[in-house]
Amino acid sequence: MISKRHKILNVLLILVSWLSMLFIGKRDFKRYSLSGVFIVIFEILNHVYGHKKKWWKFYDKPNVFIRDELPFDIGPYMPLSMWILKFSYGNFKKFVLLNVLANSLFAFSVMPFLKKVKIVRLKRLTYFQFFLYIHYKAYILYGVQYLYEKAKG
Repeated sequence: MISKRHKILNVLLILVSWLSMLFIGKRDFKRYSLSGVFIVIFEILNHVYGHKKKWWKFYDKPNVFIRDELPFDIGPYMPLSMWILKFSYGNFKKFVLLNVLANSLFAFSVMPFLKKVKIVRLKRLTYFQFFLYIHYKAYILYGVQYLYEKAKG
């Protein structure tokens, strides 16, 4: 049974993230959406793997991927990736810095908060390992966007 706070979190994750896309601009949305979709699919595959390895544990029973991990993927992951690309693509140092900041905030502040409110906790990963788990995908995101821009001409 999903708790009320978990349901509210899932709705907020998706709604707030996607409402922000109203402000990114049509041109930038088109430019970065392919990379955004790619990284979401890649992240879903990573979450399926992490779910099977029991790297984290959601408090609500039973553990269901669609209710637990998927809102994080379809919620903030793609919009945040597109915003970071919008503000930093072409300046790799800035891109890395923005990703380090965003991923650090999530791993070291948001995850402990989610544990405190009994949504999810890390089980077989430390916060630093979790940071590495979410951060390495930034380089893949940049590479996909680079290849797309190169192919586009």
